[in-house]
Amino acid sequence: MAAPSAPKDVNTFLSQKQNVTDKKLVAEWAKLEELYNKKLWHQLTLKLETFVLHPSLQKDENLVELYNNFLSTFENKINPLSLVEILAHVIKQFKDKRSAINFLEKTEPKVKSNNEAVALCKVLIGQILLDELNIQDEAKKIIEDVENMLDTTDGVTTVHGRFYLLASRLYRLQGKHAEYYRTALRYLGCIDLSTLNKSEQEQHAFFLGLAALLGEGVYNLGELLAHPVLESLKETPNSWLIDLLQAFNAGDIAALERLKSQWSKVADLAAQELKLRQKISLLCLMEMTFKRQANNRQLTFAEISQETHLPIGEVELLVMKALAQGLVRGAIDQVSGTVNMTWVQPRVLDCTQILGMIQRLEGWCKDVNSIESLLETRATEILTL
Repeated sequence: MAAPSAPKDVNTFLSQKQNVTDKKLVAEWAKLEELYNKKLWHQLTLKLETFVLHPSLQKDENLVELYNNFLSTFENKINPLSLVEILAHVIKQFKDKRSAINFLEKTEPKVKSNNEAVALCKVLIGQILLDELNIQDEAKKIIEDVENMLDTTDGVTTVHGRFYLLASRLYRLQGKHAEYYRTALRYLGCIDLSTLNKSEQEQHAFFLGLAALLGEGVYNLGELLAHPVLESLKETPNSWLIDLLQAFNAGDIAALERLKSQWSKVADLAAQELKLRQKISLLCLMEMTFKRQANNRQLTFAEISQETHLPIGEVELLVMKALAQGLVRGAIDQVSGTVNMTWVQPRVLDCTQILGMIQRLEGWCKDVNSIESLLETRATEILTL
């Protein structure tokens, strides 16, 4: 941005802006002047939040001029978060992106009374650093600072969504799949999905799917499978990704092989085939444990080998990995070649898994009813023992 000229008198500036042929635009400027002269700061703020989107202000440095000659004269009288929301549009017209960062850094002390406004200033700086200047180290520092600030904020604010989007972009660029998966899901949880167009939804769904498969320590795929964003992949060339995620969630190794002709075309997945097979084997073991009755969770090495398609000599190592990562709890009996499972890590369940749980609950209810009937019919014998 060029060095700003000295601000004009506000009324002179507003009068000049009304000297146009567009009657609707004249009315907009006149309304701003009226609210300003009456010192109706709240109403003026609400008006500005929509007016900065007017097509006539989206070219050249019209928004910068609006700030220099109008908004800057009363910025201390309006809501701090609303001010930064308006400035988010203004900084887009700064040609020198470092100047935009300096501008936002000078704004932070002005809005220090509002934690969210300061956080938004930092997020906007992070966006410039990452998207315009590609300076990832500085962007990472901003993300760490804002995360600490938002941890002390109650509830979900308008800043959270922007922060999680910024963080997810950085993690995707850095290839940090697990971090991307968690922050991208949080971003989608902060927004109305309908605010994204079909293409944007497909992109988020595809990247999330890849991150879920490749992310270290990501075994709870049910949360993504239950998210409506995956619907955007249906009837597209990438619809196979939904089937692949369902296969992993169910530990279905046969389905992994069946879909290989499709997922192997994605370079990132093809390059990590060994890790994918290790992950689905662990998920298969978790699913085997989950499906068993609580009083019948002894798995033989042969059963695990058959389900995971692993040589029987590799089964013990698989179980040890699952135990070390806290996916299951239990004990290995090397002599008898069995594993006694006592617990499996909770996950978000899909409809098939929920149906299986319902059937087990029904079985337990029948067992309890049988014991109750036994006690009723043989109570005398039991009590006189």
